[in-house]
Amino acid sequence: MEATFRALSEHGYSNLRVRDIGEEFEKSRTLIHYHFDGKHDLISSFLEYLVAQYESDPAVPADADPWAVLDERLDQCLFGPDVGDFDHWERMRVYHELFSHARHDERHREAFNEHYETIRGNIARVLEAGIERGVFADVDVDDMTQLITDVIHAARARKISLGHDDAPTQSRRAIDEFVLSALERDAA
Repeated sequence: MEATFRALSEHGYSNLRVRDIGEEFEKSRTLIHYHFDGKHDLISSFLEYLVAQYESDPAVPADADPWAVLDERLDQCLFGPDVGDFDHWERMRVYHELFSHARHDERHREAFNEHYETIRGNIARVLEAGIERGVFADVDVDDMTQLITDVIHAARARKISLGHDDAPTQSRRAIDEFVLSALERDAA
């Protein structure tokens, strides 16, 4: 999977060949052909691998502060973990390139939809736990989760596609000031 990432980073999705991945792979290229039925099958598996690196435990521990858990999940989405040899934004560039091709590949589209629902679900669980525990104001969880998820996605796209390096930080400040303030019990 890391060889696939290196090859995608260097060649891009449109120009990528299994041969390019094989050149990045430390073992025999025949292993790639043995395990995968071509480029699309390998890329679909890679996408699942990439998405799995960004998902934390969806449970909200009973003794955890919902504000702290929400902060952690927002930072994970906006600033991400550094996994392996590449940083979060190198991974996000590849992720967004594959995302742009999802409309042409049903399996990729399904993987992105599952990831999107996982992100939404993880945020929704924190909001629901906070509301249930009386820490957050009683807001519409679906709408709030959708708004937060859309802001995260737009910030990533602005940084990657438009070169707005401050987009994640600016979006995090805006979420804190305008979105999360609606969760404060006094605001309700």
